[in-house]
Amino acid sequence: MEQHTTYTDVTHADTHGGGSKEIRKVTIILSVLTIVELALGIMMIKLQMPDGSFEKDLTKGVIVILMLAKAFYIVAYFMHLGHEIRNFIMTVAVPMGLFIWFIIAFLADGNSFKNLRNEYNPEYKARTTTEQAPKEPVKESEKKAGQQ
Repeated sequence: MEQHTTYTDVTHADTHGGGSKEIRKVTIILSVLTIVELALGIMMIKLQMPDGSFEKDLTKGVIVILMLAKAFYIVAYFMHLGHEIRNFIMTVAVPMGLFIWFIIAFLADGNSFKNLRNEYNPEYKARTTTEQAPKEPVKESEKKAGQQ
């Protein structure tokens, strides 16, 4: 007698078989990326890299790239997009990219507005950049004299 395999049997075997190896692999990759990020951050602090130095900027860039790699693995495996068809992945990825672009654009626009406000409003600039002498406390005898 011949045994027939149905569609549900195949998909069930594909989705539930061998998943623990894949989960271990992704967990190890995410753990290694996190440890490397932390090591780079601690190294930046311990070496007291000056702001704006090439080494500090390079280290920050490497950390950002590692963070993007972690985000890829999280989306691909824990949100199950790694096994989807290309069109569905683009349906999720393109709006996410636009959302990130909007955040960057709004932050740049706000920073530009702040800088222009400081540059073209001399009264605001003078008020925020000059140090004001602290007011001396009013003595009790002066308060009573001012009230009478």
